[in-house]
Amino acid sequence: MRFGAHLPLVDFGDGCVSGGQLRDYVRAARDAGFDTLAANDHLLWRRPWLDGPTALAAAAGCAGSMTLATTVALPALRHPVVLAKALTTLAVLHPGPVVAGIGPGSGRDDFAAVGIPFAERWSRFDAAARQLRELLAGDGSAAAVRPRPDPPPQIWYAGWGSARRLRATAAAADGWIASGHHGGPGEYATNRARLDAQLRAAGRDPAAFPDMVATVWFHVTDDPAEAARVLHDVLAPALRADPRALARSLPVGSPEHCVRVLSDYARAGARRVLLWPVRDGVRQLWRCAEEIAPHVPGASPR
Repeated sequence: MRFGAHLPLVDFGDGCVSGGQLRDYVRAARDAGFDTLAANDHLLWRRPWLDGPTALAAAAGCAGSMTLATTVALPALRHPVVLAKALTTLAVLHPGPVVAGIGPGSGRDDFAAVGIPFAERWSRFDAAARQLRELLAGDGSAAAVRPRPDPPPQIWYAGWGSARRLRATAAAADGWIASGHHGGPGEYATNRARLDAQLRAAGRDPAAFPDMVATVWFHVTDDPAEAARVLHDVLAPALRADPRALARSLPVGSPEHCVRVLSDYARAGARRVLLWPVRDGVRQLWRCAEEIAPHVPGASPR
């Protein structure tokens, strides 16, 4: 199992990162051995949120050959031609792989902001995903996205485990993005098994089909009171989630607890886990690399 890092896009009370802080974070992720940089996509959220694709482009120059991934971009809100242009430009400029992770979006405020009914998100996503695949493959309106990178960005579908979405992922996507805070290692394992069945039904080899677990909020601390504050005062209100459930499923707490949660992902077969440090990102990345990853069976980044 490999580790990736989410860009610190959210202001959890310490202010949004500056350009210099973002670059320092990316260099730390690269030097600590993380293999992926990911950016989530919201237009509006409950906390101030930097634009994901813009931040990913700003960070790319410090990323070396790391994989850059949107986790996920929203083609139902960002027109497929506009999104394809941004992704192909990123792939032309970046020496490493680019993963176009896409999903329908779950933020009602995002849809309201651009005047699209939230109830139409799935039908719009399905149509936009088809168009995006054509654009990135050079079919259809390919002239809109020239120059085309070789290879083009892969398209991975995000989903929380519905049968319909897993079937669509198996039929058309290059990989699967699971959610780290809508469940945990057990739910990942259940949904991965269901996806594997869909892949076999579609004539595809599950062993060759990659995945990543995104938005795994992370904070390692030796102080139980600090862990409780992160869970109860920061994450639970922002995610509108039960802090007790978050405490069980997220690597937030002591080094031993973080090792246990991430080891459960490794044993469940997760290919890559994307950590999102809640605060003090550079230090948290190094704590993961030096104190956590060496104790997770079969894991990296060092």
